[in-house]
Amino acid sequence: MATASSSFSACTLGRAMPSPKAVKGSIDSMCSYPNLFSIQSSLKSISLSADITLPRGLSTTEQIRKFSSRERIQCGALDVEMMPSFLKGNKFQFDDVIEAQQFDRDTLSAIFEVAREMEKIEKKSPGSQILKGYLMATLFYEPSTRTRLSFESAMKRLGGEVLTTENAREFSSAAKGETLEDTIRTVEGYSDIIVMRHFESGAARRAAATASIPVINAGDGPGQHPTQALLDVYTIEREIGKLDGIKVGLVGDLANGRTVRSLAYLLSKYQNVKLYFVSPEVVKMKDDIKDYLSSKGVEWEESADLMEVASKCDVVYQTRIQKERFGGKTELYEEARGKYIVDQDVLGAMQKHAVIMHPLPRLDEITVDVDADPRAAYFRQAKNGLYIRMAILKLLLVGW
Repeated sequence: MATASSSFSACTLGRAMPSPKAVKGSIDSMCSYPNLFSIQSSLKSISLSADITLPRGLSTTEQIRKFSSRERIQCGALDVEMMPSFLKGNKFQFDDVIEAQQFDRDTLSAIFEVAREMEKIEKKSPGSQILKGYLMATLFYEPSTRTRLSFESAMKRLGGEVLTTENAREFSSAAKGETLEDTIRTVEGYSDIIVMRHFESGAARRAAATASIPVINAGDGPGQHPTQALLDVYTIEREIGKLDGIKVGLVGDLANGRTVRSLAYLLSKYQNVKLYFVSPEVVKMKDDIKDYLSSKGVEWEESADLMEVASKCDVVYQTRIQKERFGGKTELYEEARGKYIVDQDVLGAMQKHAVIMHPLPRLDEITVDVDADPRAAYFRQAKNGLYIRMAILKLLLVGW
């Protein structure tokens, strides 16, 4: 039996809350938010003004709800010394969005709730002014269609304005030799938030370390693409109806694909997930991701048989072989290209509830006749990018 006394003591918060601050509040108000806290400490660090048996096998938030109802505690009398990060009006936990590892499961759920709110705004309130007066700068050193346009659409749909550079590698001072750091220091003087795509892995982290305004990583070479991973997980939840206990096949260029790397990081937050890696030998998933998944207890398996994997999976996540990452090694690219194609045969092997996803653009790795099948979710996936990016912009600029 564990007992408690006095008011809440300082709680150890998850890595999603780097700088906790004391906030007065009541458990009743907190309990109305199902994904309120990411608390790593046990309930030894929480104390209440009565002797209470702490039920085993429940999360901290569920235990608090139990106390509120079963033990009839007068929650309003309690002071809470922690940051209720998901309460409406509170500051977002992060200054920047740089990598998928930033987010824990509770934060993901809360972001998805905001994204659902954004869906309602996009459909019913085209004149939303949530971000009126804010200016977003997009710095894209690599080509982009969906990511750049969805960020710009997201900003405008929330009442904000956009400054854009579509090909900063050629049409900015970078072509003259200006450093990334100097570019960031300049652009932050013109805007309130920077969305950046770069050809070098780690560039987004450098930008965030330099800037005094929020920076969003819209893809950094073969590194990461965290907002794509957010919209991918959001899409899986909407299409499959769950995130725990799913099987996902990652197919194609797994060595250079920043989207599959970020997605693997996020899926590791969920229980009983199994990942299958299907790729040509020259673009196999790198060991850092495999080691990370193993350290988190996530089951993964490499396979050369797409048909077999497709028959087992809830999600087949196809990617293109990225020619631009091969440099001058054309023969290696040709060796990898076209080896794994999602076509009618693969559809026939898939389960009825399963879906096909793709971060786009596609070349020939999904045949066009697949588009008409309701399990082809990639254009719905792209649309979800708008809602996720609306949510992220809103959170970074004005908070929960």
